[in-house]
Amino acid sequence: MSLRQLPEAKTFQRPQNFQWDAPSDVLAKWAETPLAAGDTDDNTITMFEVIGEDWWTGGGVTAKRIAAALRSIGDKDVTVKINSPGGDMFEGIAIYNLLRAHKAKVTVEVLGWAASAASIIAMAGDEIRMGLGTFMMVHNAWGVVIGNRHDMREAADLFDGFDSAIVDIYEARTGMKRADIEKLMDAETFMGPSETVKNGFADVVDDGLDTGSGEAKNMDRGLMARRQTEAALARAGFTRDKRSELLMEMGVSAAQRDASRNPAARDAGLEAAARQFINILKS
Repeated sequence: MSLRQLPEAKTFQRPQNFQWDAPSDVLAKWAETPLAAGDTDDNTITMFEVIGEDWWTGGGVTAKRIAAALRSIGDKDVTVKINSPGGDMFEGIAIYNLLRAHKAKVTVEVLGWAASAASIIAMAGDEIRMGLGTFMMVHNAWGVVIGNRHDMREAADLFDGFDSAIVDIYEARTGMKRADIEKLMDAETFMGPSETVKNGFADVVDDGLDTGSGEAKNMDRGLMARRQTEAALARAGFTRDKRSELLMEMGVSAAQRDASRNPAARDAGLEAAARQFINILKS
């Protein structure tokens, strides 16, 4: 059974003029150090993509996908492997709530980056393990708001509420003082494994954790081109939607960004569900 009684995170209605994004510096660092998925089983969920759906490619880690994976796994222990630059805070909070409500143990393994919205998701782990050379990054709510001065003032108030909800999650999991967490978020703090554990954002540094870095050299070149080109565009100030539009025009948008080569690894339990469905048909 679950080891912790984590609070349900507050949810918000998504503003109509809001566009989520991952911080450009994190996106660039994530693109430079890709990881390939290693061996997984039917009780493993991998998050090796941005958080939130990418309408241009159909990729991204979404609450809908994670909910389906958890239904397939059932009331069994689950391992969540993370290497993500973050992205959609709304999806991140929704996924956190799904994992915290899981009836069995949730083990989170950070294999590369757990940044932004991905760090929110990580907090749902009964046990959070950091591999060597990994990072967790926390910051204030991040996104693009389009509109006039009234929209901007309203957005600032909304973002105050977003930040408060994020602090609630970190505070419940880490035990840190609220003011100290807010300082970390204001400073857009990058934490290595030891610092992450020291601050309570993780439980242990696991030097035996398989990051799959050995497979990165053989990773699909299209995936690498997609990530690195998008990171460069993000640093140049292009929004997420504009980046996707440009990539499509350049002919590289068809390349996946998710490093999970095995769909069953990415969508945990999908293979098991398919086998179950076939058995039903045979009976």
